[in-house]
Amino acid sequence: MAELSREQMDRLTRRGALAVLEELEQEAAAIRRAFPGLSATRARRSRKAASAPAEVVSVDAPRRRRPAMSAAARKAVSERMKKYWAERRKAKAKK
Repeated sequence: MAELSREQMDRLTRRGALAVLEELEQEAAAIRRAFPGLSATRARRSRKAASAPAEVVSVDAPRRRRPAMSAAARKAVSERMKKYWAERRKAKAKK
């Protein structure tokens, strides 16, 4: 089998990509014909999304942290969860 040059490989890759795009466009057209209401819904959604301001978040921004729980709050949560799981076990044993 002959080796292909980089240019030949790029050309074949591009042709393949174009063929896939063509297939997808044909499928999309068939779906739009089968479900005509989809196009209008999508257009409304696109306009709404385009008009909404985009939030910019810095990558270096510090993460928000939850406030620390006090020892009393942790103990209260622990007791509530122990009670919750005990009731779950009891309900499961009755089944």
